[in-house]
Amino acid sequence: MSDELSGPSEGTKDARDLVELAATEDSVEELLRRGLDWLTRVVRFDLATLFLLRDGKLVSVAARGPLANAKVRHHALPLSEFPSLRQALETRRARAFTEEDHSHGDGDPFDGVLDLPPGHACMVVPLCAGERSYGVLTLDRAECETYPQPVVDLVEVYGQMLATALQAAEQRATFERLHRQDHEHAKLLESQLGGDSEGVLSASASPVMRDLARRAKQVAETDTPVLITGETGTGKERLARAIHRWSARSDQPFVTLNCAAIPAGLLESELFGHVKGAFTGATKDRAGRFQMAHGGTLLLDEVGELPVELQAKLLRALQEKAFEPVGSDRTVRSDVRILAATHVDLEKAIAEKRFREDLYYRLSVFPLRLPPLRERREDLSQLCAFLLAELAQRTGRRGMKVTPAGLARLEGYDWPGNLRELANALERATILTPGPELGPAAFDLPTRGAAVATATTELPALPPDAASKAGAVLTLAAVQREHILRVLSLTRGRVYGPGGAAALLGLKPSTLQSRMKKLGIARQEQFVVDEV
Repeated sequence: MSDELSGPSEGTKDARDLVELAATEDSVEELLRRGLDWLTRVVRFDLATLFLLRDGKLVSVAARGPLANAKVRHHALPLSEFPSLRQALETRRARAFTEEDHSHGDGDPFDGVLDLPPGHACMVVPLCAGERSYGVLTLDRAECETYPQPVVDLVEVYGQMLATALQAAEQRATFERLHRQDHEHAKLLESQLGGDSEGVLSASASPVMRDLARRAKQVAETDTPVLITGETGTGKERLARAIHRWSARSDQPFVTLNCAAIPAGLLESELFGHVKGAFTGATKDRAGRFQMAHGGTLLLDEVGELPVELQAKLLRALQEKAFEPVGSDRTVRSDVRILAATHVDLEKAIAEKRFREDLYYRLSVFPLRLPPLRERREDLSQLCAFLLAELAQRTGRRGMKVTPAGLARLEGYDWPGNLRELANALERATILTPGPELGPAAFDLPTRGAAVATATTELPALPPDAASKAGAVLTLAAVQREHILRVLSLTRGRVYGPGGAAALLGLKPSTLQSRMKKLGIARQEQFVVDEV
């Protein structure tokens, strides 16, 4: 055996290096080159050739040894014509023989390519992993003495390692291809759905939203975890997408996982992936969201609904940036920027033992709260224009706009469903309205969201000129204008502060000012109502 193996101690170290190479090398060509270099230092041969299966042929992809030449490196063998090679793949066992003593009847694979002496030693090693056969490794040398069995066993182990490495490289290539397809599909779907995440922020005139956009842009430049809170429909996912677009990861995947939409028993697999056979129905390996989002951003939507038993595993994945797929003991590392969103009061959930406090602090390094629509009614005009333009991309209904009276109707509603409800109301109104203008009649809003007046202060009577119109039918805008004038008369024109018109009307001062401007009410107007 010592004559056959050239340096077994060095070969043992090289074998360990090969195992590491098999786990990390992405390039198949580099893997084969390095693998043959290792074999050169361990076993004596005049020619070692790696053949890969392609369309029923064994195609030479790499060769080493004194007899290696350009013809060898581009040699192709029809598998049907070489029973000894086919048998090695079928039995998955390595076999050594001389050209004269094997009885399969196939000729020398290198006939017409090399001038090897009759009866030279040969070895065929299958490259098989899992259910796949990738090809064969052949060893040839000029001597007529068969390779001893210990050498065959060693090279067979090498072939198994090399096949496993080829399988891993193939899986990585498949995963990256699917990953790119998913990313491209997501970007296409987002454009088709009008997913201009930043547009919602830019279509906001309220100070609170301008400040929110400023803070979101600041944190987007970092990899700091962000916790986005807000009522249902406020646009938490849109804000998360905007943060991703503003970040250095914008050209990488943006992956979402709705923790409330997936059964608890499947969430771990969705997050971390699984291997074949991990559970009933796991017929193949599957990547989880952490792997899909590698290099990009992962949004954990409705994270407050995550089961407590899974929260510890998520915390570990965030802390160590590593995890194990379900059914595997292999640690996978992933470079992911985490964003989380929820409408749940997490501090209350912590007190009720439904959410881990340590996970909360890991996620909420930089909290952002999206205010409900009723707290920023002054944004309604711009939001309507933005959402109608977004809607036009899907429906083709261009040029639609909300009339001042229609806007007054929208501003008088509390929007419990927030931005999502507003988008639905606009889409419904667009369908039902034949013309381009959406007036008050276009919006059939439920009564449960109607703004309720809480002030009980007795208002002054209408001025004589307004009272004379009491028998006439007034537009909603005219009614609103007269009502605001009466309240301003009561407060002597004061808008701000306790007892001011905004407080009595239940509006923010900036909202009232915006509405006064639209209704043509000037601050210098005489608001004192004549006694009647």
